[in-house]
Amino acid sequence: MKAIFIAYNQAYGTEIVELLSELGQRGFTQWTDIQGRGGEAGDPHYGNHAWPTQNYAILTIAPDDKAADLMKALHETDEKYPDLGLRAFQWTVDTMV
Repeated sequence: MKAIFIAYNQAYGTEIVELLSELGQRGFTQWTDIQGRGGEAGDPHYGNHAWPTQNYAILTIAPDDKAADLMKALHETDEKYPDLGLRAFQWTVDTMV
């Protein structure tokens, strides 16, 4: 199993959730209205008058065979809209209850 954490601009709206569904990845936890700033480039997302946008984040646990397809689809989505900002991180889940 793989844990995949996805942080993305709120402008994606439901697109990332729909992407999970299209790939057969049902379970996830989503956080909305979170703040952050990219490590390399991009504008801050603080939800204030100077930096009004915010981010969303999703954590999903995917079977190994689905994780690669999901990461590929997320990468392709990020390449379509590079100014919005989307980051995905994957790591191995050793134990799950």
